[in-house]
Amino acid sequence: MSNPFKSEGRFVQKVEATPLVEVRLEPGGAGIWCKLEFLNPSGSTKDRIARYMVEKAWREGKVQEGGTVVEASSGSTSIALAMTCAQMGLEFIAVMPEGVSRERQLTIRAYGGEVILVPAEEGIHGALRKADEIADDSGALYTRQFENPDNAEAHRVWTGQEILKQIPGGTVDGIVSGVGTGGTIVGLYSAFNEAGCEVTPFAARPVRGSAVRELECCSFSPCVPGVVEESVSKLYREAKLDGLIELDISDEVVFDIARKLIRQGFPVGPSSGLNYAASLKAQEKLGPGARIVTVMPDRMERYFSTELFDSMNGES
Repeated sequence: MSNPFKSEGRFVQKVEATPLVEVRLEPGGAGIWCKLEFLNPSGSTKDRIARYMVEKAWREGKVQEGGTVVEASSGSTSIALAMTCAQMGLEFIAVMPEGVSRERQLTIRAYGGEVILVPAEEGIHGALRKADEIADDSGALYTRQFENPDNAEAHRVWTGQEILKQIPGGTVDGIVSGVGTGGTIVGLYSAFNEAGCEVTPFAARPVRGSAVRELECCSFSPCVPGVVEESVSKLYREAKLDGLIELDISDEVVFDIARKLIRQGFPVGPSSGLNYAASLKAQEKLGPGARIVTVMPDRMERYFSTELFDSMNGES
């Protein structure tokens, strides 16, 4: 079977490491090591899992040029898969609950993907059922991000190795991540643990603290995308994360930190605010000298119509 990136006219994407930078919100404040994943080609860390899962399926003959990929995702994974499929000559179908921001839907369609919406009240479970139905009826490749071990594997063999090379001393003491599919925290924890780091994993959870208007399909808080109930993610439920500590962060704090990060020149979304706020709590637990690593998962542009930018909308 031919390589999809060797075909005439196909775009060959050269993958470079994203930066790892120490970010301090206040002079003399705690420094958190942040992996700038919003610099990936489609604007999120999900480029890694999309590329890894689809390329592996291609090599195994589970999909070929002209075939179709389907996934249940409210945003970044669908965008990343739409881009990957556009590059590989594949069709893509995103199944999403109603209420997902227009920016995300338009981005998927711009790459040639199809968006199918399920009723908002059905949430992520309804989207998962619909994606399964589409795969059964059409024979499409269903990447199953919430249970596919290649999701976490992409971060173990790729993102994690980049961080170990980039961080001073090659040692990580704590890894902080919101839990969407679970792939990031599971894969990075595995990479650091296998490298001999005595690393403590911290799962960040947004907690609804005020009335919000954006409807998200599967979050603890309806305003912080992609952080789901543990029951959804098989990867997270079945992972062996020794010493796991869960950190609850109010949505007011999430937005406040995200806006501060943007003001410092990091064009990020709410999940970066969640991860950074939780990282500050993690450093309090591990001590001021601990090397805490987190991810800034995606770019701010897909959130312009959401509450994150309410205070700026209407400014002249």
